[in-house]
Amino acid sequence: MRITAMIMAGGEGTRLSVLSEKRAKPSVPFAGKYRIIDFTLSNCVNSGIFNVAVLTQYRPHSLNDHIGIGKPWDLDRMRGGVRLLQPYQGRNEQSWYRGTSDAIYQNLNFIREQRADLVLVLSGDHIYKMDYRDIIETHLRKRADLTVAVMEVPLEQTDRFGIMTVDEQDQIVEFTEKPKARDKGTLASMGIYVFNTDILIRRLSEGSEDKPRIDFGKNVIPAMIAEDRVYAYRFEGYWVDVGTVDAYWETNLELLDPSCAFKLYDPSWVIRTRSEERPSVKIGPQASVVRSMVCNGSILRGTVENSVLSPGVYVSPGAIVRDSVVMNDTWIGPGAVLDKVVIDKQVVVNAGVQLGWGDDLATANKLQPEKLNTGISVVGKGAHIPAGISIGRNVVINADRNLDDFPSGDIVSGETV
Repeated sequence: MRITAMIMAGGEGTRLSVLSEKRAKPSVPFAGKYRIIDFTLSNCVNSGIFNVAVLTQYRPHSLNDHIGIGKPWDLDRMRGGVRLLQPYQGRNEQSWYRGTSDAIYQNLNFIREQRADLVLVLSGDHIYKMDYRDIIETHLRKRADLTVAVMEVPLEQTDRFGIMTVDEQDQIVEFTEKPKARDKGTLASMGIYVFNTDILIRRLSEGSEDKPRIDFGKNVIPAMIAEDRVYAYRFEGYWVDVGTVDAYWETNLELLDPSCAFKLYDPSWVIRTRSEERPSVKIGPQASVVRSMVCNGSILRGTVENSVLSPGVYVSPGAIVRDSVVMNDTWIGPGAVLDKVVIDKQVVVNAGVQLGWGDDLATANKLQPEKLNTGISVVGKGAHIPAGISIGRNVVINADRNLDDFPSGDIVSGETV
């Protein structure tokens, strides 16, 4: 049985605010040393799938550099291995990917060349562990044309997902994309599909200018339910879409809880990544570290509480990092206090800065109220924050801001620099 995995990794991830300003969502750092896409890539190799294509589009450079030839995931192979597929202009009017199924459609020649029996379509921006052999076995046993991975979600969240209605045999009889009414059940699509290759090629090729098959959820799956054997595969493990600032922050800190359902340290299901060679963590005599995850190359001389620190973070004496996610090579100056913030790479927080200051958690960011409204402040890559200022809640500091870009005085909650 030949299987080709197609990983969708071209999304902008606009709900992540400045964290995805310079990179695609799947390449955003997560859990200290990883990138979000590492979890899907690791699922593939742990499931024995070594023929993998990654479909990139939005700002792909960081993702391309991270994956390279796939060596950390044992995907640097002469047969199979990993391929990075980007949209291109060609004779057949290829263009930017317009949606999930359009991305696959523009790469049908690649799929034909693989001579695969099944195509496994995956998303590169979710945090989960899944043995894909189980869904493939279910697909074959039920003689399905398409199998969709689903999971139960709370009723109040059904408007965020494609919701499936199934019969007694778990055959899908109806699909509703992000329903307004909450009367379609709670079985949500996870964006994981197993297709018979011939059916996939046929159904994607049937689209027309009047009825283009651009998106799996909106176009392809509803059409296939009427014509083909489409089944649901129920997944009961841990799965999170970290596509919002809230979900990203919460999921990172959830990993610090010993009772967390996601076992990052499971030796039977290793999450692989491309790692830099850095020295071990150094903890100074003044340092205090409580319930935190600290990566290699970091030097701690202050206090770190309930936080996740990526490689190369420096915490100066007297500084406090609390309930925060701090990415690679950030420098935190003496006496600075970080509380409930997410900081991108290579940021300089100068001495005495109060970042995430005050109790005003309810004042949403004025420019991005739907993204930042729970008290989390976010700092973009490469920003330099001047010494001694206080910065409130739900504040956005854009990437590459230097000292001259900041107004004089403190920055109140809900503002953007």
